Amino acid sequence: MENKPKHYFYVLQCADKTFYGGYTTDASRRLKEHNSGSGAKYTRPPSRRPAKMIHLESFDTRSDATKAEYAFKQLTRSQKEAYLRKHQSDEI
Repeated sequence: MENKPKHYFYVLQCADKTFYGGYTTDASRRLKEHNSGSGAKYTRPPSRRPAKMIHLESFDTRSDATKAEYAFKQLTRSQKEAYLRKHQSDEI
């Protein structure tokens, strides 16, 4: 049996209370990158760190995970909050 990597869509809550959605295959490594300032441009400013991972969803394909990320990024703030309430993750 082939051991395929999992693909994840995740949401961070930044120190300034904003949300950041992203894609990764290694959630703990990615969170460390964001909090060290070497992650995405959005999380580099010290005012956005530390960030906390508040949502994590796993997918079988990169395509499915990045589609979920894209869809989340199209939502308004209140829609994002509703999405996060509806899809509370036990994986974090």
